[in-house]
Amino acid sequence: MIRIRKLADLDLGGKPVFVRVDFNVPIDQGKISEPHRIDSALPTIRHILQRAKKTVIASHLGRPEGKAVARYSLRPVQEYLASVLGQSVELAPDCVGAEVERVVSDARFPIVLLENLRFHKEEEKNDPVFSRALASLGDVYVNDAFGAAHRAHASTAGMAAFFTEKGSGLLLQKELDYFSPILANPEKPFVTLLGGAKVSDKIGVIKNLLPKVDALLIAGGMAYTFLKAQGIEVGTSLLEQDKIGVAADILTEASGRGVRVLLPVDHVTGDSEKKNPANCDQAIPTDRMGLDIGAKTATMFAKEIGKAKTVLWNGPVGLFEVPPYDTGSRTLARALADNYPGVVSIIAGGDTVAAVIAAGVEDRISHLSTGGGATLEFLEGKELPGIKALEIIP
Repeated sequence: MIRIRKLADLDLGGKPVFVRVDFNVPIDQGKISEPHRIDSALPTIRHILQRAKKTVIASHLGRPEGKAVARYSLRPVQEYLASVLGQSVELAPDCVGAEVERVVSDARFPIVLLENLRFHKEEEKNDPVFSRALASLGDVYVNDAFGAAHRAHASTAGMAAFFTEKGSGLLLQKELDYFSPILANPEKPFVTLLGGAKVSDKIGVIKNLLPKVDALLIAGGMAYTFLKAQGIEVGTSLLEQDKIGVAADILTEASGRGVRVLLPVDHVTGDSEKKNPANCDQAIPTDRMGLDIGAKTATMFAKEIGKAKTVLWNGPVGLFEVPPYDTGSRTLARALADNYPGVVSIIAGGDTVAAVIAAGVEDRISHLSTGGGATLEFLEGKELPGIKALEIIP
C-alpha cells in the first residue's frame, strides 16, 4: 500500500504552492459547457488559498500536440475559476519561462493559472528539464488531478521528485478513498454496471473485479459482443468480432465463480442512420442496431441495483447523447439515486457522469469520479505514475 501525505498534513504556511489539477473540460464557443472537474477541485484550491502565500494552478486541456493552439487556451477556465472563487485569477502567458516566473513572483497575483501544459511537447515526454522548470514555481507540490494520474508526464510525475513537501489534494484523496475499498473489501452485495462502446476497454477491469463482485450488469455497445458469444443475433449493432471468444471466457469464469451476469433482454433499436427507434426483444433484426436497453432490461437492472450495498457504474447503457436513446441511462441513474444513501454509489467516466447529471440526480450519488482512463487502470490493479510519485519513502 502506497503511503501518501494528505493535504491537511502539508506545511503550506506562507509558501508558494503548485497544485496540479485536471481542468480538461469541454469548451463550446469559448464557454465551459460542463464544469464538473473544475468544481470538484474547488475544495482543494480554497484550502490552499487560505494558507499559502501563492497558489499556482496547472492543467492540460485537449491535445494541442506540443504547440500553442488558441482553441486550447485555458482562458475560459481562468474566467470560470475567477467567477466561482469570487476573486481575480491571473492567467500566465505560458507555463514555464522568465515571464511566467515574473507573474508568479508578483505579489499582486495571489492566484496564478498557468497556460496549457501541453503547449510544450516536453510535458507528455516527462522531460526532466521541463519538470525542474515547473517545480521552480512552488515550494510545495499538491496533485489533485486523479484524471491524469495514469500519465507519467512532467506535471504529474517528473516534477514531484524535486519536492520534499508533497501530497494529495482533497479530490485525489477522495477518489482513492472510494476506489481503494472496491479493490480491497467492498461492502456486499457489490454490483458493477459496465456500459460504453468496447469490451476491449474493460477486459482488465472485468477480470480484476470478478473475484469481488456479486453481480455484473453489462450493457451499452459492449453488450452486443457478449450477446453474440451466446449465439444471439445482434443485427448491425456495434460488435468486436475478435473479442467474442474473450467474452465467452469471461461468462464461463463468472459462472464458475458464482457471479451473476445480466445482459440486455430487450433493446431500443435504430436504423442505419440511428433514427426511427423501435423496441425489440433479445434478438435484433439484421437491418437494425441496438442503441439503448429496453424497458424490461432497465427494470431487471434496477432491481439488481436495489439489492446492492455498493454499486460501481462505468459507461452509459445506450447512445445517451441522442434522445430517445438516453432513456436507459437516465432510468438507471434515477434507480441508483432512489437507493441513496443506503448504497455506496460510484460513477466513473466522463460520459457516465454526464448521463447522471443529465438525469438531475447527481446530489443523490455518493461519488462522481473525475477519472476516465485513470479509473479503469486503477480498477485493473495497475500502478498509477501520478500516485506513485507522491509516495513517502521511509
